[in-house]
Amino acid sequence: MDRNLRDNRRNFLVRTAVVSGALLVPSSRLATHAFGQEAEKGKGHKDGGVSPAEDLMREHGALNRLLLIYDETLRRIENKQDVEIAVLAGAADIIRRFVEDYHEKLEEEYLFPRFRKAGKLVPLVDTLLQQHQAGRRVTELVRTLAVAATLKDETKRQQLSAALRSFLRMYRPHEAREDTVLFPAFRGIVSPHEYDALGEQFEKKEDELFGEDGFFKVVDQIAGLEKQLGIYDLSQFSPH
Repeated sequence: MDRNLRDNRRNFLVRTAVVSGALLVPSSRLATHAFGQEAEKGKGHKDGGVSPAEDLMREHGALNRLLLIYDETLRRIENKQDVEIAVLAGAADIIRRFVEDYHEKLEEEYLFPRFRKAGKLVPLVDTLLQQHQAGRRVTELVRTLAVAATLKDETKRQQLSAALRSFLRMYRPHEAREDTVLFPAFRGIVSPHEYDALGEQFEKKEDELFGEDGFFKVVDQIAGLEKQLGIYDLSQFSPH
């Protein structure tokens, strides 16, 4: 190969390497900066807490697992199969203590008034509150009927079946509307500081009522009921 040609080629490769290196440095810096921004966005509250919306939505996940217990109990009643009445009573008790007396109270005391003050989603808030009140009446009926004597009385069995059906029919759309409309809108009607402060208040209230890591303790209780009922294994819900 001609010497001049070799020199020209060598100079071209050197210049290319220099330019490439110069391009790579800012690119890596940009990537690091972007990653840092995403990490900041992903941070929760102090001590690894969660945001108010995340807190409320994961509690809806717990409620959904309780609704599966109601589903299975209703299926057995309607198919005249054995009913684990103690499991149903346990599920209704968690709904009363954790969902109605805690989760819904948070919504009623911290979210609903702020939406009303902001003049946002007021008709939805009114409906949600009415459904909370209706749900408590149904839960009280379920708790009253969740006893062994009910299973020996066809009329009471039908009453229990109707109560479970009405609870399921209302709460699935109820929580879906909160998850997809109310909770996402909440961040837009409060300041970032207030939003973060509410997340910490929610966690503090949860710890006061259910102990440290109270949510996870409740989930463990629900899992225990699922195991007793035979619906804990997630794979059984897969289509065949």
